[in-house]
Amino acid sequence: MRCMVIVKASRDTEAGVMPGTELLTAMGKFNEEMVKAGVMLAGDGLHSTSKGARIKYSGKTPDVSHGPFAVTSDLVAGFWLIQVKSLDEAIDWMKRAPFDGGAEIEIRQVFDTEDFGEALTPELREQETRLRTQVGMK
Repeated sequence: MRCMVIVKASRDTEAGVMPGTELLTAMGKFNEEMVKAGVMLAGDGLHSTSKGARIKYSGKTPDVSHGPFAVTSDLVAGFWLIQVKSLDEAIDWMKRAPFDGGAEIEIRQVFDTEDFGEALTPELREQETRLRTQVGMK
């Protein structure tokens, strides 16, 4: 199963406070362990919301808001995309992440094509396979 690990934003990440060498080194070691174990598929940190935008779809015209946005629990500072056998395995890996100081992450299972059942017609399944191949996803 694939999981997205969402690293929640904080006042520091929203203020653009960059991690120090110690955390970057620890994170690099952690990422390398996950890559060697075949767990990590992707991962990156995100710029603060001051460099972002939101689009709200209601009615015919999408409403665009530019950041920064208030620091709330829904803001994301980074992510990993991992491949594991179970949610428990994902939790075990993420317990080892080099965070402290009140950092928070969320782990969410990513849908697989099989999850959509009959709604995913053979044509849609073929399209999904073709697009995944084009972008180099597993």
